[in-house]
This record gives sequence, C-alpha cells and structure tokens, in this order.
Amino acid sequence: MKWLERLAAVAAKEVRQLARDRITIGLIVGIPAIQLLLYGYAINFDVRGVQTVVLDQARSSLSRRLVGDLGVTQVLGGIRQARTDAELHELMRQGDANIAIVIPADVERRIAQGDRAALQILVDGSQPVLENVAAGLASLPFLRRPGRPAAARPVEIMVAYNPERRTAVQIVPALCGVILTMTMMVFTSTAIVRERERGNLELLITTPVSTAELMAGKLLPYVGIGLIQTTLILALGYWLFGVAIQGSLIELYLGALLFIAASLSMGLLISTVAQTQFQAIQMSLVMVLPSILMSGFMFPFEGMPKAAQWIAQVLPLTHFNEIIRGIVLRGASLADMRFELGKLSVILILMLTFAMARFRKRLD
Repeated sequence: MKWLERLAAVAAKEVRQLARDRITIGLIVGIPAIQLLLYGYAINFDVRGVQTVVLDQARSSLSRRLVGDLGVTQVLGGIRQARTDAELHELMRQGDANIAIVIPADVERRIAQGDRAALQILVDGSQPVLENVAAGLASLPFLRRPGRPAAARPVEIMVAYNPERRTAVQIVPALCGVILTMTMMVFTSTAIVRERERGNLELLITTPVSTAELMAGKLLPYVGIGLIQTTLILALGYWLFGVAIQGSLIELYLGALLFIAASLSMGLLISTVAQTQFQAIQMSLVMVLPSILMSGFMFPFEGMPKAAQWIAQVLPLTHFNEIIRGIVLRGASLADMRFELGKLSVILILMLTFAMARFRKRLD
C-alpha cells in the first residue's frame, strides 16, 4: 500500500534526523532519569533543621531541659538565644529564624497547673507547612503534664505575618517569582537561536556590535517586560487576594530587577547552547521545573537533603522567594536580604560570563 510506504518513509526520515541531533537525544534520555532521581531524593515533607530562636525568660534547669529536648527531635536546627522579645521578633523579620519559642518566667508553675500555655511557639506565616511543624512539636509527650490526656497540651501556637492563616498570603508573593521564571527564561532561551534560524545572525555579524553589547541589547527589552509583569502580579494580588506590601515598594522592585536579570542571563546561556528553538524551549523547561519544586515554593526547603539544598542555590527563584516574602509579608529591607542579593548577583555575573564565552560572532 503506497500510503503506508510514504508514512514509513517520513517516520524513518524523522528517526534519522533525531539520531543526528545529539542534544535532543540527550534530553530524551536525560530529562526523565535525572529529574526522577533528583526529585525523588530531594522532595521530602519531613522538615528538619528549621532555623529557631528561643527566648528563655525562666532560665531554669527545666527550661534548659525543654530546649534540649526540642533540639533532640532534629526538627529544629541552628537554635539561637534571644535576650529580649524585640530581638526575637527582629530575627524573625530578617528571616534568620522561622520558628520562635518563648518560655515564660513561670513555666514550672504553668506546667504544674496544666491549664495555661507553658510554652509559646511563634511560626513565620510566610512559609508553608511551618504551622504543621509547630503542631507536631506541641504534641510531643515531654511538653505535657504527667497524667494529663494527650489533648491537654500546654503549648500556644501563634502565626506571625499571616494571622488569618490564608494560603493566598503564602502563595501569591512566591507566584510572582514562579511566573517571572517561566516567562523570562523561555523568552531569552530562544533569543540567539531565533536570530540564527531567521538568518538575522549573518547581519549581526557584519555590524560593529560587540558580544557584550549584543547580550545587553537582548536582555534590556525583557527586563522592562519583567517589571511590567511584576507590577501586574502585585496589583492583582492586592486587589483580588488582599496581599498588601509591608515593606518598601522601591526595594521590592530593586530585588525583582536583580532576579529578572539573573533569570534572563540563565535563559541567554541556554540560547547559546541550543541549536533550535525547540531545543531551547526544552532546556528552559528543564530549568523551570526544578525552580518550582526545589526553591521552597511548594515543598519545604529545610526538608531537602543538604546536597539538594546546594543544588537549589544555583536557582535564582530560591533566593527571590526569600526576598519577596521577606519584603512583602514581613516588612524586611534589602539590607536584611543582603546574602540573598549577593547570591543573585553571583548567578547573574556567572551566567552572563558563560553566555559571552560561548557566543562568538560567527556562523559556526
């Protein structure tokens, strides 16, 4: 049958074309294998090592034993001591602590009475799942008076920065980073490839435009688009979900500007590696999925193994989540986010350096 022969010929031609495309073959085999291993190993709902600050007003042997017992659970990590209530709240506002434990001066009497909160646990409401972590700590047996039922737990759990416990408050700011990651990286990942496929690269080669000028010219329009998208997302988040910006709007835009530039530079590097727009989009999606799953947007960052946390440090969204949640929800400043800003700056410089090193004004 002639139509079967024609169909087989087209299919055979496509197979040969794929076999010659080493990048596509690598993506076909590598994407499912690497991502299955990475996410199966990294995604973990059992949170460990949450940064904690303790305000011990009792300073007794019992209070020290309670802090030690909480540390043994391994749920809390990097436990710091605060001298005053103001210092405790400042550490939480800066993002240096996600859970705060307050031990009142009369903790022994409260435990003996069993009818008042012996401990107060304050959780950062801008971070998902931390309230569940606090509830798990409150259910531990050494926090209950002997002989009391399991339901009688002498612990009061309070949620800071999100007292109404609304999911939108946690999700909307981080969604800004997720949306920008998807759009910015996909836009620029096809920038150089598109010029090559349309034949415009030959015209650019003949111009006096340098590599750095070409890269900067490719990024600048998308920086403006990214800032417009940021404004749209923040405005809709306020009008539709009531997510108000607690910190400085100017500092928020400065942080977003650095994040947009870092995401664009990563997409530009992809564009210098890919041979076709199809490959560029595939590669950009390979980067988008880890950004969503490993940045702390959906799953607890503290629950990931240390190796996965180190890998996540390469993703701009990991640092922007901290910046935008800190400024929007906790009222933090860019000075409080200086380490995250520094990491974004390093990513931006490295990605641009690698992209310029790979791109040459030549057809090959």
